Amino acid sequence: MSVALSNRTRTAAIAALGVASLALTACGQAPEEPANGGNGATDYTACMVSDEGGFDDKSFNELAHNGLTKAAEELGVKTLESESQSADDYEPALTEMINQGCNLIIPVGFKLADATQAAADANANVDFAIVDVDYLQGDNILGLNYDTAQAAFLAGYAAAGYSKSGTVATYGGSAIPSVQIFMDGFAKGVEHYNEAKGTQVKVLGWDPASATGEFVGNFTDNVRANQITQGFLSQGADVILPVGGPLYQGAAEAIKAGGSDAVILGVDSDLAKADEQYADIILVSIMKGLDTTVFDAIKQGVDGTFTAGTYTGTLENEGVGLSGFGAFEDKLPEGMTGELDTLKADIIAGTYPDISQFSPKVQQD
Repeated sequence: MSVALSNRTRTAAIAALGVASLALTACGQAPEEPANGGNGATDYTACMVSDEGGFDDKSFNELAHNGLTKAAEELGVKTLESESQSADDYEPALTEMINQGCNLIIPVGFKLADATQAAADANANVDFAIVDVDYLQGDNILGLNYDTAQAAFLAGYAAAGYSKSGTVATYGGSAIPSVQIFMDGFAKGVEHYNEAKGTQVKVLGWDPASATGEFVGNFTDNVRANQITQGFLSQGADVILPVGGPLYQGAAEAIKAGGSDAVILGVDSDLAKADEQYADIILVSIMKGLDTTVFDAIKQGVDGTFTAGTYTGTLENEGVGLSGFGAFEDKLPEGMTGELDTLKADIIAGTYPDISQFSPKVQQD
């Protein structure tokens, strides 16, 4: 089994920043020395392990990778990266990073939590900054966590207002907290719209009360994502939130193939900019500041100020938020953008304390 690292210079599509990477394999092939990533040579090595979605998922793996490439370019750090093909790659990839002398390892995603905790416990001299996890313990672990329910609440409110059919929908990749928190906030935003406007917009694919809904089962099966979307469309949904990295493609293709006037919502990155071929059906994106926080964690390591604990991105600190609506802004109900501004201020002020009652630290079976 290979750890799936490449010996090439990657150019991230969004950030347009160069980063050198190495070929590493589980069979013990000796890698080359890591190349300096950019200007200003430094002995510091920052490393990253993706989850199975890969670094070109137009979502959180790619955003995190953009933070790594920015650090290579602007801080001159050396970099190593491992693009996982399955969960079986996580532990060996982390082990190889440690063996290669990484100063900071950034595991991207909740699925790497157990392997990260074990690696951090066994290697106190290596720092870890894990994305989408806030419950790991250790003096060498920083959790980069994002309260995406806050921004998803705003997106759900906007989706309910935009919907012509009175039915919206959502599905996830895997049934894990960092996915479900989007779905939870989205459904609560629709519920709030109904309460405020006296409407009855329905949400398919997720029930916040029972925490049950539609999931592909992984982050790679776009055939299944397409099938789920077709089911939603047949029930009248005209706004769909896919939460699963590249799985938005299944939804987008189902909409285009069926000639529907439905739209989708992006997650993590500004999807209309990240994947312009679908920009005409992307209403808005629920964004996380992964690139910035990953870069900041690396900079702290370079500066010698790395501190364990938890960073939580919120609407208040701009760690989460909505993209612009682009051409769809004129199609929103009159006054919608102003209502969203008010809701954002109210969330920051603590007016809706139950929005984030589903915490990413809750483990799911």
